[in-house]
Amino acid sequence: MNINRAIDLFMMKKTSLHIPVLTFLAAAVLQGTQLTAQVLPTIESPVFRKDTCNILTYGGKADGIALNTVSINKAIDACNKKGGGVVLVPAGLWNTGPIVLKSNVNLHLQKGAVLQFTDDFNQYPLVEGNWEGLPQMRNQSPISAEGQQNIAITGSGIIDANGDAWRMVKKDKLTESQWKKLVASGGISTDGRTWYPSAKALKGSQLKNPGVIEPGKTPAFYDSVKDFLRPNLLVLTRCKKILLEGVIIQNSPAWCLHPIMSEHLTVRNVTVKNPWYAQNGDGIDVESCKNVLIENSTFDVGDDALCMKSGRDEAGRQRGMPTENVIIRNCIVYHAHGGFVVGSEMSGGARNIHVSNCTFIGTDIGLRFKTTRGRGGVVENIYIKDIYMKDIPGEAILFDMYYMAKDPVPLTGEKRDAPKVELLPVTEGTPVFRDIYVSNVVCNGAEKGIFIRGLPEMHIKNIRLENMVIQANKGIDCSEASGIAFNNITLITKESNPVVDVLNSDNLTFNKLLYKDGADLLFRIGGDRTGKIAITNTDASKAKQKIQYEFGASEKSVSLK
Repeated sequence: MNINRAIDLFMMKKTSLHIPVLTFLAAAVLQGTQLTAQVLPTIESPVFRKDTCNILTYGGKADGIALNTVSINKAIDACNKKGGGVVLVPAGLWNTGPIVLKSNVNLHLQKGAVLQFTDDFNQYPLVEGNWEGLPQMRNQSPISAEGQQNIAITGSGIIDANGDAWRMVKKDKLTESQWKKLVASGGISTDGRTWYPSAKALKGSQLKNPGVIEPGKTPAFYDSVKDFLRPNLLVLTRCKKILLEGVIIQNSPAWCLHPIMSEHLTVRNVTVKNPWYAQNGDGIDVESCKNVLIENSTFDVGDDALCMKSGRDEAGRQRGMPTENVIIRNCIVYHAHGGFVVGSEMSGGARNIHVSNCTFIGTDIGLRFKTTRGRGGVVENIYIKDIYMKDIPGEAILFDMYYMAKDPVPLTGEKRDAPKVELLPVTEGTPVFRDIYVSNVVCNGAEKGIFIRGLPEMHIKNIRLENMVIQANKGIDCSEASGIAFNNITLITKESNPVVDVLNSDNLTFNKLLYKDGADLLFRIGGDRTGKIAITNTDASKAKQKIQYEFGASEKSVSLK
């Protein structure tokens, strides 16, 4: 079987994977230059004494009614004071308020144990925290720790944070029956488009950054919007040697897992779940952390799944703590706005991140790098390989410096205008994406294969994309980029006018580009700032038209060999 015959057969299969053909295609393209092996960071794991404190000893009741906040926290305190060990949560339904972890304690949930956090908002006092990269007042998280060492949550139980009681919900994300049931349950919907759980939640939604800590805001003000200041389920601040293993963590009011300014974090064999409509329902947001391992875990959430952050705008730059030395491997992502994500709050930078052998099924975007003017920060030295995707509604691979804080895939009837393109001065708020390597990617179904959009004043730079088979409606869209290498890429696209669209970019190489016979237009080259486009080892004769030049670009821009 030759490559063109394989592409033809693959295009004929309209509804599902054609496994023999896909296997042939993958084998055909995963033969290019391999990336130089990188030295992986070392992550230290916590170690615990075998001593056990059972929460039953401290008055715990697994009847789903009694509030076990005091009992669980007493057990943690006692375990900590005697030098550490295991705090055991036996099988049963344990209703509770906020839990605070302490050094040398492993909170262990037996199989059949459910930690059910109460929907009584009064149990969650307002505390100073950090939300979306800024210091803010928030409701205390269901589980938290600050400045602790050698801590863990392990076992086979379930942690449920009762997020449905907190979250606003958009009507467009529910069926008509679900919407009617939600409205009938109480809460407020003033416009018939969004439901809020309370008047305080509605008031907070109408203000800009109501939780941000600023002069003049009083305790009474924060209380007036308290219900809007939804907590993240698990927040670990400035902690060291952390283990999350085995448990199911679900139904968070906002982000599920939020380690911030912490070191030596291991997340292993964890399942993270949020409803797909969950506003800000991220899986894990690793913020300004160092030495992190996330492996063998599954995510099915309402926002980004595996997300790297480091603070927002000036506050993030002043903190100056990048997320660095991260390993992510053998993970599965189902619904999420992005599978592996950097940004958009990456103002402290992100570097030395290794992602491998991950599968994204039905994820809005596969690999998602997002930022915007004002963020600043440098994202660099990212190494990604062996990524497998299926049924991606948006882009398989995306680099975008015009992030608009909206869902990546527009809802039915939603209209979005393209951002205004203008050249602005480079400042400390200008973000940087550079030195990123992605190889060995297979994607069966996406709206667009690869999307790269930098800024006129700061191109996305030095990206190497190689050894890929991508089936998508559209192929490659590259604008305001420099030093991008596309090597050994097979694009199986429904739309082929053009297969590759280039605008105001330079020093691009396309080597061994394969596409379906009879494409209407192979390359559209645009922009008077476009130059040094090298096309090699590519049979352009299969296209009805090889290259079209627009908006000031000329034949001098391209070398076709």
